[in-house]
Amino acid sequence: MTAAQRYLVPFQRRGSIVGQADLAALASVVHSAEPLSAGVWRERFEQRFREVTGARHALSVTSGTVALELAVRLLDLQPGDEVIATPQTFQATVQPLLDHDVTVRFCDVDPDTLNMDPQVLDSLITDRTKAILLVHYGGLPADMAAILARARRAGVVVVEDCAHGWGASYQGDSPGALGDIGCFSFHSTKNITTLGEGGMITLNRADWAERVERLRGNEVDGVFAPVPGFADDEPALLPWMRFSADVYRRQAVGIRGAGTNATMSEAAAAVGLVQLDALERFTERRRWIAARLDAAVSAFPRHPPPTHAGGSTHAYHLYTFFVTAGREGARDSCAPLDRRGVEVQLRYFPLHLLPEVAAARPRSGRVPQAERVWFDEHLNLPCHPGLTDEQVDHLVESVTAAMHEATALARTGRPLAVR
Repeated sequence: MTAAQRYLVPFQRRGSIVGQADLAALASVVHSAEPLSAGVWRERFEQRFREVTGARHALSVTSGTVALELAVRLLDLQPGDEVIATPQTFQATVQPLLDHDVTVRFCDVDPDTLNMDPQVLDSLITDRTKAILLVHYGGLPADMAAILARARRAGVVVVEDCAHGWGASYQGDSPGALGDIGCFSFHSTKNITTLGEGGMITLNRADWAERVERLRGNEVDGVFAPVPGFADDEPALLPWMRFSADVYRRQAVGIRGAGTNATMSEAAAAVGLVQLDALERFTERRRWIAARLDAAVSAFPRHPPPTHAGGSTHAYHLYTFFVTAGREGARDSCAPLDRRGVEVQLRYFPLHLLPEVAAARPRSGRVPQAERVWFDEHLNLPCHPGLTDEQVDHLVESVTAAMHEATALARTGRPLAVR
Protein backbone atom coordinates (compact mmCIF):
# COMPACT_ATOMS: atom_id res chain seq x y z
CA MET A 1 0.00 0.00 0.00
CA THR A 2 1.41 3.39 -0.97
CA ALA A 3 1.32 6.42 1.32
CA ALA A 4 -1.24 8.04 -0.97
CA GLN A 5 -3.48 4.97 -0.57
CA ARG A 6 -2.97 4.73 3.17
CA TYR A 7 -3.82 8.34 3.99
CA LEU A 8 -7.20 9.98 3.55
CA VAL A 9 -5.37 13.30 3.22
CA PRO A 10 -1.96 12.57 1.66
CA PHE A 11 0.98 14.91 1.37
CA GLN A 12 1.54 16.16 -2.14
CA ARG A 13 2.77 13.70 -4.76
CA ARG A 14 1.52 16.13 -7.37
CA GLY A 15 1.63 19.81 -6.53
CA SER A 16 -0.60 20.82 -9.43
CA ILE A 17 -3.39 19.37 -11.54
CA VAL A 18 -2.81 18.00 -15.05
CA GLY A 19 -6.02 18.38 -17.06
CA GLN A 20 -7.50 18.52 -20.53
CA ALA A 21 -5.59 21.63 -21.57
CA ASP A 22 -2.30 19.88 -20.79
CA LEU A 23 -3.39 16.83 -22.79
CA ALA A 24 -4.37 19.04 -25.72
CA ALA A 25 -0.94 20.67 -25.69
CA LEU A 26 0.69 17.24 -25.68
CA ALA A 27 -1.44 16.14 -28.61
CA SER A 28 -0.42 19.25 -30.53
CA VAL A 29 3.26 18.44 -29.98
CA VAL A 30 2.90 14.78 -30.92
CA HIS A 31 0.83 15.37 -34.06
CA SER A 32 2.97 18.17 -35.44
CA ALA A 33 5.99 17.64 -37.66
CA GLU A 34 8.11 19.93 -35.48
CA PRO A 35 11.18 18.68 -33.57
CA LEU A 36 10.59 17.14 -30.16
CA SER A 37 13.63 18.94 -28.71
CA ALA A 38 14.75 22.59 -28.66
CA GLY A 39 11.78 23.81 -30.68
CA VAL A 40 9.01 26.38 -30.65
CA TRP A 41 7.33 25.17 -27.44
CA ARG A 42 10.49 25.70 -25.44
CA GLU A 43 10.84 29.19 -26.91
CA ARG A 44 7.23 30.02 -25.99
CA PHE A 45 7.58 28.65 -22.46
CA GLU A 46 10.75 30.63 -21.82
CA GLN A 47 9.27 33.81 -23.29
CA ARG A 48 6.18 33.49 -21.11
CA PHE A 49 8.38 32.82 -18.08
CA ARG A 50 10.33 36.02 -18.74
CA GLU A 51 7.08 37.96 -18.94
CA VAL A 52 5.75 36.55 -15.68
CA THR A 53 8.94 36.92 -13.63
CA GLY A 54 10.25 40.12 -15.19
CA ALA A 55 13.68 38.53 -15.67
CA ARG A 56 15.58 39.43 -18.84
CA HIS A 57 16.64 35.85 -19.46
CA ALA A 58 14.91 32.55 -18.66
CA LEU A 59 16.45 29.29 -19.85
CA SER A 60 14.74 25.97 -19.30
CA VAL A 61 16.65 22.88 -18.18
CA THR A 62 15.85 19.32 -17.19
CA SER A 63 15.42 19.84 -13.43
CA GLY A 64 15.69 22.35 -10.62
CA THR A 65 18.82 20.52 -9.47
CA VAL A 66 20.45 21.13 -12.86
CA ALA A 67 19.47 24.81 -12.64
CA LEU A 68 21.28 25.02 -9.28
CA GLU A 69 24.31 23.19 -10.68
CA LEU A 70 24.54 25.67 -13.55
CA ALA A 71 24.11 28.59 -11.16
CA VAL A 72 27.07 27.37 -9.12
CA ARG A 73 29.10 26.97 -12.35
CA LEU A 74 28.50 30.66 -13.07
CA LEU A 75 30.11 31.62 -9.75
CA ASP A 76 33.56 30.46 -11.00
CA LEU A 77 34.46 29.32 -7.50
CA GLN A 78 38.11 28.94 -6.59
CA PRO A 79 39.76 26.99 -3.74
CA GLY A 80 39.36 28.91 -0.51
CA ASP A 81 36.24 30.79 -1.58
CA GLU A 82 33.28 30.87 0.79
CA VAL A 83 29.56 30.46 0.13
CA ILE A 84 26.79 31.21 2.62
CA ALA A 85 23.77 28.90 2.46
CA THR A 86 20.55 28.21 4.30
CA PRO A 87 20.31 24.91 6.21
CA GLN A 88 16.51 24.78 5.87
CA THR A 89 16.06 23.45 2.34
CA PHE A 90 16.32 20.34 0.19
CA GLN A 91 19.84 19.00 -0.23
CA ALA A 92 19.97 19.96 -3.93
CA THR A 93 20.40 23.61 -2.95
CA VAL A 94 23.91 23.04 -1.60
CA GLN A 95 24.86 19.69 -3.14
CA PRO A 96 26.66 21.26 -6.15
CA LEU A 97 29.06 22.93 -3.71
CA LEU A 98 30.44 19.53 -2.71
CA ASP A 99 32.25 19.45 -6.08
CA HIS A 100 34.22 22.58 -5.17
CA ASP A 101 37.00 23.17 -2.64
CA VAL A 102 35.11 25.94 -0.89
CA THR A 103 33.95 26.68 2.64
CA VAL A 104 30.17 26.55 3.14
CA ARG A 105 28.91 28.71 6.00
CA PHE A 106 25.34 27.93 7.03
CA CYS A 107 23.26 30.92 8.04
CA ASP A 108 20.70 30.32 10.76
CA VAL A 109 17.02 30.90 10.05
CA ASP A 110 14.34 33.18 11.39
CA PRO A 111 12.37 30.83 13.69
CA ASP A 112 9.03 32.22 12.51
CA THR A 113 9.56 32.02 8.74
CA LEU A 114 12.37 29.42 8.42
CA ASN A 115 13.98 31.74 5.88
CA MET A 116 17.59 32.91 6.14
CA ASP A 117 17.97 35.44 8.97
CA PRO A 118 19.59 38.61 7.57
CA GLN A 119 20.88 39.59 11.01
CA VAL A 120 23.05 36.47 11.13
CA LEU A 121 24.59 37.26 7.74
CA ASP A 122 26.63 40.11 9.18
CA SER A 123 28.83 37.70 11.12
CA LEU A 124 29.29 35.32 8.18
CA ILE A 125 30.28 37.56 5.27
CA THR A 126 34.05 37.84 4.80
CA ASP A 127 36.33 39.05 2.04
CA ARG A 128 36.31 35.47 0.69
CA THR A 129 32.53 35.25 0.38
CA LYS A 130 31.47 34.78 -3.25
CA ALA A 131 27.76 33.99 -3.00
CA ILE A 132 24.66 33.60 -0.84
CA LEU A 133 22.34 30.66 -1.60
CA LEU A 134 18.87 31.13 -0.12
CA VAL A 135 15.48 29.52 -0.46
CA HIS A 136 12.02 31.06 -0.19
CA TYR A 137 10.97 28.48 2.35
CA GLY A 138 7.54 26.95 1.86
CA GLY A 139 6.59 29.69 -0.61
CA LEU A 140 7.21 32.68 1.69
CA PRO A 141 9.80 35.05 0.15
CA ALA A 142 12.93 35.67 2.16
CA ASP A 143 13.63 39.19 3.46
CA MET A 144 15.29 40.16 0.19
CA ALA A 145 15.76 43.88 0.90
CA ALA A 146 17.84 43.16 4.00
CA ILE A 147 19.77 40.31 2.35
CA LEU A 148 20.49 42.24 -0.85
CA ALA A 149 21.66 45.30 1.08
CA ARG A 150 24.30 43.20 2.81
CA ALA A 151 25.24 41.34 -0.38
CA ARG A 152 25.63 44.52 -2.43
CA ARG A 153 27.91 46.11 0.18
CA ALA A 154 30.16 43.07 0.02
CA GLY A 155 29.96 42.49 -3.75
CA VAL A 156 28.39 39.05 -3.22
CA VAL A 157 26.16 37.20 -5.72
CA VAL A 158 22.69 36.20 -4.47
CA VAL A 159 21.24 32.95 -5.81
CA GLU A 160 17.53 32.36 -5.17
CA ASP A 161 16.31 28.79 -4.93
CA CYS A 162 12.73 29.40 -6.06
CA ALA A 163 11.59 25.77 -5.95
CA HIS A 164 8.95 26.73 -3.35
CA GLY A 165 8.38 30.33 -4.36
CA TRP A 166 6.55 30.12 -7.67
CA GLY A 167 3.29 32.03 -7.25
CA ALA A 168 4.54 34.21 -4.39
CA SER A 169 5.53 37.88 -4.59
CA TYR A 170 7.83 40.25 -2.75
CA GLN A 171 7.00 43.96 -2.84
CA GLY A 172 5.08 43.25 -6.04
CA ASP A 173 7.92 41.39 -7.76
CA SER A 174 8.34 37.70 -8.52
CA PRO A 175 10.93 35.41 -6.98
CA GLY A 176 13.60 34.69 -9.55
CA ALA A 177 14.00 38.36 -10.44
CA LEU A 178 14.90 39.60 -6.96
CA GLY A 179 18.53 38.45 -6.68
CA ASP A 180 21.16 37.77 -9.34
CA ILE A 181 20.24 34.21 -10.33
CA GLY A 182 16.95 32.37 -9.88
CA CYS A 183 16.52 28.59 -9.96
CA PHE A 184 13.09 26.97 -10.37
CA SER A 185 11.93 23.36 -10.12
CA PHE A 186 9.00 21.84 -11.99
CA HIS A 187 9.19 18.50 -10.18
CA SER A 188 5.94 16.60 -9.78
CA THR A 189 5.45 17.98 -6.25
CA LYS A 190 6.06 21.64 -7.13
CA ASN A 191 3.46 24.35 -7.75
CA ILE A 192 3.57 23.72 -11.50
CA THR A 193 5.08 20.73 -13.29
CA THR A 194 6.55 19.87 -16.67
CA LEU A 195 5.56 16.19 -16.64
CA GLY A 196 7.34 15.36 -13.41
CA GLU A 197 10.77 16.90 -13.95
CA GLY A 198 12.09 20.20 -15.28
CA GLY A 199 13.64 23.46 -14.22
CA MET A 200 14.38 27.06 -15.19
CA ILE A 201 17.23 29.44 -14.52
CA THR A 202 16.56 33.20 -14.62
CA LEU A 203 19.19 35.93 -14.98
CA ASN A 204 19.60 39.54 -15.96
CA ARG A 205 23.21 39.34 -17.16
CA ALA A 206 23.60 38.62 -20.88
CA ASP A 207 27.05 37.04 -20.48
CA TRP A 208 25.74 34.58 -17.91
CA ALA A 209 22.76 33.75 -20.13
CA GLU A 210 25.12 33.03 -22.99
CA ARG A 211 27.14 30.69 -20.79
CA VAL A 212 24.02 28.83 -19.63
CA GLU A 213 22.89 28.54 -23.26
CA ARG A 214 26.15 26.83 -24.09
CA LEU A 215 26.28 24.69 -20.96
CA ARG A 216 22.77 23.28 -21.37
CA GLY A 217 23.35 22.71 -25.10
CA ASN A 218 26.24 20.27 -24.70
CA GLU A 219 28.86 22.83 -25.66
CA VAL A 220 32.07 23.80 -23.94
CA ASP A 221 31.94 26.63 -21.40
CA GLY A 222 34.83 28.81 -22.44
CA VAL A 223 36.14 32.02 -23.87
CA PHE A 224 36.61 32.14 -27.63
CA ALA A 225 37.98 34.67 -30.10
CA PRO A 226 37.68 35.02 -33.90
CA VAL A 227 40.35 33.42 -36.03
CA PRO A 228 42.47 36.32 -37.41
CA GLY A 229 41.95 37.01 -41.08
CA PHE A 230 39.08 34.57 -41.51
CA ALA A 231 36.49 35.62 -44.09
CA ASP A 232 32.85 34.73 -43.46
CA ASP A 233 32.46 33.18 -46.89
CA GLU A 234 35.50 30.87 -46.60
CA PRO A 235 35.19 27.96 -46.72
CA ALA A 236 31.76 27.79 -48.36
CA LEU A 237 29.28 26.02 -46.08
CA LEU A 238 26.16 24.26 -47.25
CA PRO A 239 23.07 24.94 -45.11
CA TRP A 240 23.28 21.59 -43.32
CA MET A 241 26.90 22.37 -42.37
CA ARG A 242 26.01 25.52 -40.43
CA PHE A 243 26.77 23.84 -37.08
CA SER A 244 30.39 23.47 -38.17
CA ALA A 245 30.91 27.16 -38.86
CA ASP A 246 32.38 27.98 -35.45
CA VAL A 247 35.02 25.31 -35.91
CA TYR A 248 36.53 27.46 -38.63
CA ARG A 249 35.72 30.91 -37.29
CA ARG A 250 36.87 30.86 -33.67
CA GLN A 251 39.68 29.73 -31.43
CA ALA A 252 39.65 28.84 -27.73
CA VAL A 253 41.20 31.40 -25.40
CA GLY A 254 40.23 29.71 -22.11
CA ILE A 255 38.12 26.67 -21.20
CA ARG A 256 36.17 26.65 -17.92
CA GLY A 257 34.68 23.18 -18.32
CA ALA A 258 32.45 20.89 -20.33
CA GLY A 259 28.77 21.44 -20.90
CA THR A 260 25.99 18.89 -20.70
CA ASN A 261 22.70 18.07 -22.37
CA ALA A 262 20.06 19.76 -20.20
CA THR A 263 17.52 20.33 -22.97
CA MET A 264 13.88 20.36 -21.86
CA SER A 265 11.73 18.30 -24.23
CA GLU A 266 9.04 19.97 -26.29
CA ALA A 267 6.36 17.88 -24.57
CA ALA A 268 7.52 19.10 -21.16
CA ALA A 269 7.69 22.73 -22.32
CA ALA A 270 4.19 22.53 -23.83
CA VAL A 271 2.73 21.29 -20.55
CA GLY A 272 4.76 23.90 -18.66
CA LEU A 273 3.21 26.67 -20.72
CA VAL A 274 -0.30 25.44 -19.89
CA GLN A 275 0.59 24.98 -16.22
CA LEU A 276 2.01 28.49 -16.08
CA ASP A 277 -1.32 29.91 -17.21
CA ALA A 278 -3.03 27.90 -14.43
CA LEU A 279 -0.58 28.97 -11.72
CA GLU A 280 -2.79 31.69 -10.25
CA ARG A 281 -5.70 29.26 -9.92
CA PHE A 282 -3.48 26.65 -8.26
CA THR A 283 -2.02 29.24 -5.89
CA GLU A 284 -5.43 30.57 -4.88
CA ARG A 285 -6.48 27.02 -3.99
CA ARG A 286 -3.40 26.63 -1.81
CA ARG A 287 -4.15 29.93 -0.06
CA TRP A 288 -7.76 28.88 0.56
CA ILE A 289 -6.60 25.63 2.19
CA ALA A 290 -4.01 27.54 4.23
CA ALA A 291 -6.67 29.97 5.44
CA ARG A 292 -8.84 27.07 6.59
CA LEU A 293 -5.88 25.61 8.50
CA ASP A 294 -5.00 29.01 9.98
CA ALA A 295 -8.53 29.29 11.35
CA ALA A 296 -8.28 25.83 12.92
CA VAL A 297 -4.97 26.33 14.71
CA SER A 298 -5.78 29.90 15.77
CA ALA A 299 -8.39 28.55 18.16
CA PHE A 300 -5.61 27.21 20.39
CA PRO A 301 -3.11 29.02 22.63
CA ARG A 302 -0.82 30.89 20.30
CA HIS A 303 2.40 32.77 20.23
CA PRO A 304 2.35 35.91 18.06
CA PRO A 305 1.86 34.85 14.42
CA PRO A 306 4.83 35.24 12.04
CA THR A 307 5.05 38.38 9.97
CA HIS A 308 5.53 38.38 6.21
CA ALA A 309 8.59 40.43 5.31
CA GLY A 310 8.34 43.34 2.92
CA GLY A 311 4.64 43.07 2.06
CA SER A 312 5.15 39.62 0.52
CA THR A 313 2.47 37.15 -0.52
CA HIS A 314 2.77 33.46 0.33
CA ALA A 315 2.53 30.71 -2.31
CA TYR A 316 2.02 27.96 0.32
CA HIS A 317 4.08 25.29 -1.35
CA LEU A 318 4.24 24.03 2.23
CA TYR A 319 1.92 24.71 5.14
CA THR A 320 4.08 24.90 8.25
CA PHE A 321 3.19 25.52 11.87
CA PHE A 322 4.99 25.02 15.16
CA VAL A 323 4.01 23.39 18.43
CA THR A 324 5.91 25.05 21.27
CA ALA A 325 5.93 22.25 23.82
CA GLY A 326 9.18 20.58 22.84
CA ARG A 327 9.62 17.34 20.97
CA GLU A 328 6.96 15.59 23.03
CA GLY A 329 4.39 18.25 22.17
CA ALA A 330 5.09 17.90 18.47
CA ARG A 331 4.75 14.13 18.77
CA ASP A 332 1.53 14.51 20.74
CA SER A 333 0.13 16.63 17.90
CA CYS A 334 1.41 14.44 15.09
CA ALA A 335 0.29 11.01 16.29
CA PRO A 336 -3.47 11.74 16.37
CA LEU A 337 -3.26 13.31 12.91
CA ASP A 338 -1.66 10.13 11.58
CA ARG A 339 -4.36 8.00 13.21
CA ARG A 340 -7.00 10.09 11.46
CA GLY A 341 -5.40 9.54 8.07
CA VAL A 342 -3.61 12.89 7.72
CA GLU A 343 -0.05 12.57 6.47
CA VAL A 344 2.41 14.83 8.30
CA GLN A 345 5.92 15.46 7.05
CA LEU A 346 8.90 17.52 8.17
CA ARG A 347 10.68 19.52 5.46
CA TYR A 348 13.70 19.67 5.69
CA PHE A 349 16.34 18.00 7.84
CA PRO A 350 19.02 20.63 8.64
CA LEU A 351 21.56 20.30 5.85
CA HIS A 352 24.67 20.94 7.93
CA LEU A 353 23.90 17.72 9.84
CA LEU A 354 23.75 15.51 6.74
CA PRO A 355 26.69 13.07 6.86
CA GLU A 356 27.98 13.97 3.41
CA VAL A 357 27.95 17.68 4.24
CA ALA A 358 29.42 17.25 7.70
CA ALA A 359 32.21 15.05 6.32
CA ALA A 360 33.10 17.48 3.54
CA ARG A 361 32.55 20.69 5.49
CA PRO A 362 33.32 19.95 9.16
CA ARG A 363 33.67 23.65 10.05
CA SER A 364 30.37 24.82 8.61
CA GLY A 365 29.14 25.80 12.08
CA ARG A 366 25.97 25.33 14.10
CA VAL A 367 22.59 26.87 13.42
CA PRO A 368 20.74 26.59 16.75
CA GLN A 369 17.41 28.07 15.63
CA ALA A 370 17.09 25.70 12.65
CA GLU A 371 18.01 22.73 14.83
CA ARG A 372 15.62 23.65 17.64
CA VAL A 373 12.67 24.34 15.37
CA TRP A 374 13.13 21.22 13.26
CA PHE A 375 13.66 18.78 16.11
CA ASP A 376 11.22 20.24 18.65
CA GLU A 377 8.46 22.28 16.99
CA HIS A 378 8.13 21.91 13.25
CA LEU A 379 5.17 20.27 11.41
CA ASN A 380 4.10 20.35 7.74
CA LEU A 381 0.51 19.58 6.78
CA PRO A 382 -0.90 18.70 3.32
CA CYS A 383 -1.71 21.82 1.29
CA HIS A 384 -2.03 21.37 -2.46
CA PRO A 385 -4.68 21.92 -5.15
CA GLY A 386 -5.23 18.20 -5.65
CA LEU A 387 -7.11 17.98 -2.34
CA THR A 388 -10.88 17.82 -2.68
CA ASP A 389 -13.20 19.93 -0.54
CA GLU A 390 -14.08 16.78 1.41
CA GLN A 391 -10.41 16.06 2.08
CA VAL A 392 -9.87 19.64 3.24
CA ASP A 393 -12.85 19.35 5.58
CA HIS A 394 -11.42 16.14 7.02
CA LEU A 395 -7.99 17.79 7.33
CA VAL A 396 -9.37 20.75 9.27
CA GLU A 397 -11.52 18.54 11.51
CA SER A 398 -8.52 16.30 12.19
CA VAL A 399 -6.27 19.23 13.07
CA THR A 400 -8.87 20.54 15.51
CA ALA A 401 -9.29 17.12 17.14
CA ALA A 402 -5.53 16.54 17.30
CA MET A 403 -4.92 19.91 18.91
CA HIS A 404 -7.62 19.23 21.51
CA GLU A 405 -5.97 15.91 22.29
CA ALA A 406 -2.51 17.47 22.51
CA THR A 407 -3.85 20.28 24.71
CA ALA A 408 -5.33 17.73 27.11
CA LEU A 409 -1.99 15.95 27.32
CA ALA A 410 -0.26 19.30 27.85
CA ARG A 411 -2.21 19.78 31.08
CA THR A 412 -0.12 16.97 32.55
CA GLY A 413 2.91 19.23 32.55
CA ARG A 414 3.87 20.26 29.02
CA PRO A 415 2.30 23.66 28.19
CA LEU A 416 1.13 23.59 24.57
CA ALA A 417 0.96 26.54 22.22
CA VAL A 418 1.14 26.87 18.46
CA ARG A 419 2.54 29.52 16.21
